[in-house]
Amino acid sequence: MIPRELIGQADVPGGPPLRLIRHGRDFIIMLERNELMSSRMSGSEVALGSMTCRRLRARKNARILIGGYGMGFTLRAVLAELGPAGRAVVAELVPDILDWARGPMAAMTGDCLDDPRVEIRLEDVAAPIAAGRGDYDAILLDVDNGPDGLTRPANDRLYSALGLANARMALRPGGILAVWSAAPDATFSRRLKQAGFTVDEVQMRARENGKGPIHTIWFAANG
Repeated sequence: MIPRELIGQADVPGGPPLRLIRHGRDFIIMLERNELMSSRMSGSEVALGSMTCRRLRARKNARILIGGYGMGFTLRAVLAELGPAGRAVVAELVPDILDWARGPMAAMTGDCLDDPRVEIRLEDVAAPIAAGRGDYDAILLDVDNGPDGLTRPANDRLYSALGLANARMALRPGGILAVWSAAPDATFSRRLKQAGFTVDEVQMRARENGKGPIHTIWFAANG
């Protein structure tokens, strides 16, 4: 049996620390006993980026806000779909996540963080959402295991009625709020609709080969 090796720990403001685990050639980011993400199961994180961009195909200069870098699967998927005039803003609250990307996970990261279309902001994604006024064509949220503040209780506001109202104001007409989740949540689906979004709820396997647990992504269109 291949042992798991702890290779990094990162403090999360207002929440328990994250741990970076190496398991053979794979990496896992854990919160206490919860696996937040794994390099073995990246299919739905890739889909979060690629499927959102395909819904914005007519927008050649799309500006996309990504909440949480994670292992970069969503960012790399966005960059693969964006044209040269597109822009991706990554709001990452935990600087150590980016250090891990450039350090032990550098081979997987590639050059995505240095892409000229990428802007990195070391801040809570709630800040640019609250400040936004039609600034983004899409907002992608993968900062928890679903629409609740698992990583830190303060994240609950992202999925509240006020948080969704802020997201609508930050989006351009026809823009998309995309939210990743490890499981369905009927209450959140209703809340999105009550906030005025047109909702497409998609289930998919965690792995790109069609295997693994089933994850959920909400694609909520603004108008």
